[in-house]
Amino acid sequence: MESRNTIGIDLGGTNIRAGVVVNNELSHITSLRVNNTGSINDILEQLFSLTDQIVNSSVDAIGIGVPGLVDQEQGIVYDVMNIPSWQQVPLRRLIEERYKIPVLINNDANCFALGEFYFGKGRGRNSMVGLTIGTGLGSGLILNKKLYSGANCGAGEFGMADYLDKCYEYYGSGQFFQNVYKMDGEVVFKLAEEGDDRAIKMYEEMGRHLGNAIKMIIYALDPELIVLGGSVRKAYPLFKKTMWEQIHKSAFKKSAERLQIEISELENSGILGAAALYYDASGS
Repeated sequence: MESRNTIGIDLGGTNIRAGVVVNNELSHITSLRVNNTGSINDILEQLFSLTDQIVNSSVDAIGIGVPGLVDQEQGIVYDVMNIPSWQQVPLRRLIEERYKIPVLINNDANCFALGEFYFGKGRGRNSMVGLTIGTGLGSGLILNKKLYSGANCGAGEFGMADYLDKCYEYYGSGQFFQNVYKMDGEVVFKLAEEGDDRAIKMYEEMGRHLGNAIKMIIYALDPELIVLGGSVRKAYPLFKKTMWEQIHKSAFKKSAERLQIEISELENSGILGAAALYYDASGS
């Protein structure tokens, strides 16, 4: 295999994390707390400062995952979550001008899916869905061994689809506990682990909503594998039963029977997935 040396950057609303992936091995991880109230240039300088620490002449490309929409043709990021000043930033041009190497940018859910496909539970698969269950319900699609992003990196955002009186994300993510019961999700998780019946029933209810979201994914894509990521995945035993009960109510019985759902065990998935943007683009 041709030697590959790629920087992966996970740009979040709280932290910027970066690392070097050399021939599928991650090293040199570094991070800093992002000044999310800063100007466009303030945050760019933080990004440059972090990248300067790990870039060298052997780096082939830089991949960046962002929590927002991306115009891939122009390399512009829009409306980055929790960073108000980043409403429209020509990020690819700015990074390429500084480092003179190719830069690839995509949203964080797509990067999660790519990370799982190349480094995690999706290795060796033809197609899969990466479903991140945290504050939101995001997803990334791998179809015929390639990331499918859509025109604006918004493909597969099933959490935004109408459901009941709101959307799937409202009921099928970590938002559920605050939205419906006005309780902090971490508090509910702790109570459920301690055996609190009410908290357990909340997770079972959330699982039914998530199962309905997965039924929609079955109808849309009929995937062989869904990998669950995000903070809520740690509570999988609490919602697994009710989630699968709903999935098995699918009209596509054989698809539901054959569907595999795995829980991500990948460390540093944001960095690895961003680096894998280069793998996906180069077809290797």
